[in-house]
Amino acid sequence: MKNVMVANMKEEKLIEANAQNRYEVTRADLPLSCPMPSMSLWNSHPRVYLPIEASGEERCPYCGAVYVLKD
Repeated sequence: MKNVMVANMKEEKLIEANAQNRYEVTRADLPLSCPMPSMSLWNSHPRVYLPIEASGEERCPYCGAVYVLKD
């Protein structure tokens, strides 16, 4: 089982969490959380959901990353 998990982790290319200050997201990424599901979590903060729909831009209270809704 452990080998299967390692193989799956190698196949998926995760985005490094907290590596950028600004991320552009689309409605397909909603509901928006920081870190996003596509980010590696081993070196990140607890997941927090950000209400970006109304404002079009939100800042993570943990890491300060800014998320901008593109569409």
